[in-house]
Amino acid sequence: MRIVFVAPEVYPFAKTGGLADVCGTLSLELERLGHDVAIIIPGYRCVNGSKPFNDRARISLVGKNVKVYFLRNQKFFDRPNIYGDVHGDYPDNLERFMFLCHESLALMKDLGVPVDIIHCHDWQTSLIPVILRENYRTDPFFQKTRTVVTVHNFGYQGVFPREDFPKLGVDEGLFNPRVLEFYGKINLLKSGLVYADRITTVSPQYAREIQTKEWGHGLEGVVKENKSRVEGILNGLNYDYWDPQTDVLISPRYSQKDVHAAKIVHKEKLQNICHLPVFDDIPVFGFVGRLCYQKGLDLLESTFDGLMQRPIQVAFVGVGEEKYQKLLSKFAKKYPQQCGVMLRYDENLAHMVYAGADFFLMPSVYEPCGLAQMISMRYGAIPIVNGVGGLMDTVTDFSSNKIKGNGFVMPDYSVSSFLETVDRALGVFHQKKKFQDLVTHAMGCRWTWAASTQNYIDCYEQARHVKHG
Repeated sequence: MRIVFVAPEVYPFAKTGGLADVCGTLSLELERLGHDVAIIIPGYRCVNGSKPFNDRARISLVGKNVKVYFLRNQKFFDRPNIYGDVHGDYPDNLERFMFLCHESLALMKDLGVPVDIIHCHDWQTSLIPVILRENYRTDPFFQKTRTVVTVHNFGYQGVFPREDFPKLGVDEGLFNPRVLEFYGKINLLKSGLVYADRITTVSPQYAREIQTKEWGHGLEGVVKENKSRVEGILNGLNYDYWDPQTDVLISPRYSQKDVHAAKIVHKEKLQNICHLPVFDDIPVFGFVGRLCYQKGLDLLESTFDGLMQRPIQVAFVGVGEEKYQKLLSKFAKKYPQQCGVMLRYDENLAHMVYAGADFFLMPSVYEPCGLAQMISMRYGAIPIVNGVGGLMDTVTDFSSNKIKGNGFVMPDYSVSSFLETVDRALGVFHQKKKFQDLVTHAMGCRWTWAASTQNYIDCYEQARHVKHG
């Protein structure tokens, strides 16, 4: 199949989270299985190593021959960040990503190679199925092209004021409750759900959750109405990259056999960089991620004083909303012997946290899939998670199942539940043999891309058989 990914970010060129990792890895897995894959993303300032292709795009290669096209537009994409800054989203994000949608289809025509599947990722590309079936309805080039929309997070939907509708470049009549209208506003993700030939999200549990009022973020009715086209495919992890035995960003490297000795070294390094006292017998809890509501930071705010009454240390690495950055800075100032905060995303620091932490905090309000819990297990940092989404699909509570247990799962999202789960984890930590066995088992758990990639191929085949009237 000829498959074109259109995404707002792809690793290694532009990354803010798991979406970039998924696109970067899945595309290479598809190529490995013999498919013709190309990728289109914006030509952000952070993109390095590309060469001129035509007036519309620059080009680079990944894998053996996956062509990555970077759309040119200095006005829209020559900025320090991808989506916005600490003050919020860029005010012209609608125009920026509508440019991505329209120009991606135009570039496909420039390339002159018929496309079987356009795989669209998140709201920034969700108008593509609409443009394709409305604006290109009679274009012979796209007659056999079908679309798949993957929603990596239903909390981000691309909602904009009604008066911005002319900027979309589609027929005004599509502003109606069936397609683009959402409580009097535009909802770009909704349009993709309605028009895509297949819809995926990033874990089986999350595919069920988005059909509920609690987690559908207002689109649960649309998901239910189209549930025959919806599938949850668990993200895999790139174990070639996330491997403590070969990781060039950490030293010493280690495996399941020598993890416990190596952890002592990495823990000391992490404590030093966080300006924390060096204690081997006090567990370090790590956090790496976006600083936003979804990641459970409001719960951490409510529990932090109680958390600091326990003999633990916490290391935060991340960047995000200004209020959460100020909150973590306040914690670090109040508890300098126990709390280290590094307000930036840095790949080296992230690897240091995974390698040096004893536990990894993911008390997410919701979590479509999550890769951090998979990474932390690979590096021997035991995840402490809320039982939602992909966390439910990957983390088995150790106290409930000591044979298959690979982490600690909160019974519910509450202050008491979180602290009780931390206390259970601490109880196991201080039983040295039991904790070492848990670490060794967690490191051996695998969620590879092999099964997930085959699920996507099956999804593409189903999309190809969809008949359009």
